[in-house]
Amino acid sequence: MALGKKIALWAVVLLLLVVAAGIQAVVGWRALVFGPTARALTSRTFEATPERLERGRYLAVARHGCVLCHSERDWNAPGAPPRADRLGGGVVWAAEGMPWLTAPNLTPDPETGIGKTSDDAVARAIREGIGLDGRALFALMPYQEYRRIPDEDLAAIVVYLRSLPPVKNALPKSTPPFPLPLIMRGVPRPLAGPVAAPDLSTPERRGEYVLRTAACHYCHTPMDAQGHFDMTLDMAGGNTFPSPQGTIAATNLTVHPTGIANYDEATFVMVMKTGKFGTLHAMMPWTAYSGMTDEDLKAIYAYLRTLKPVSHVVANGPNPTPGRLCGKAHGGGRKTDASGGRPDGRRGQREGTTGTEPGKRTRPDGLSDWHSGGLSAPRAPR
Repeated sequence: MALGKKIALWAVVLLLLVVAAGIQAVVGWRALVFGPTARALTSRTFEATPERLERGRYLAVARHGCVLCHSERDWNAPGAPPRADRLGGGVVWAAEGMPWLTAPNLTPDPETGIGKTSDDAVARAIREGIGLDGRALFALMPYQEYRRIPDEDLAAIVVYLRSLPPVKNALPKSTPPFPLPLIMRGVPRPLAGPVAAPDLSTPERRGEYVLRTAACHYCHTPMDAQGHFDMTLDMAGGNTFPSPQGTIAATNLTVHPTGIANYDEATFVMVMKTGKFGTLHAMMPWTAYSGMTDEDLKAIYAYLRTLKPVSHVVANGPNPTPGRLCGKAHGGGRKTDASGGRPDGRRGQREGTTGTEPGKRTRPDGLSDWHSGGLSAPRAPR
């Protein structure tokens, strides 16, 4: 019996050593012991001007979605927009299946928001992932993409956040499950100097910048079990997300027939502006993105057309099946494999049907729901 206890004890010790070694390999000993790498704060401030206020509103509300993620949402309204009386007031992400994650209060309330926080501390949180308490922010906050935001746009965002009506809303700190807090320590990287304006000289270059800093790929590019993006399936959909309205799978936005090959520019802009006549699932933050300019939306469309077309059927409906390509369970999952899903690329067929008229599904508003809730081929209501 004593020998058995010793063996069990050594097995536990060995397991802990393996886990520690694995975390160290991902994070590094310095971050593991001392916390995330962070630069010292400066005394810089951002002057509030009408131009910065207007620019910041556009960036924080529409392009980067700061306000949507940091606000309580009305899940009973189409698109679940942020509550107008709680804009930026922070929220616990229980409705999205992460009750341990808190999006902090971004309003200038002095006690529960950023009212007593320096401009540079807010700027460092946005672009470098260091929370106001010095901890590494959970990387669902796309600060790895936001580090590309140029200095002037960053200043505009901070100016806008300071203009929000103060919301007193005391919130708990995020408490991600082990070992995520340790892994997150190795993610933030300090910026060494100023960030210049990006090259937006062509629609494709503009679209790449807007799409990545809007973090579209955080939902539409499949991730592996370690949270790494599978860039061979860039923007091909498959990730699933719980919500009060049910679990939704992000759809294929590549220009393959199983994606948006049948979209022209005008159709894409219309879908993004209207939420496909209000029918897009609320986990797709179209109420924010609908505020983007036509120039930005057209640029995203132009960039999507440069990505590799991927044959990947992703539907939203009953009876999800494991996707052989992405590994996620979603509608149409077993229709997809590494060699190319449905050879004819046709859409609208439900699993277990032949694709004849009785097997097709059309919404009362005239929209195909092969990708119900996602960016399927829209038609104007009749």
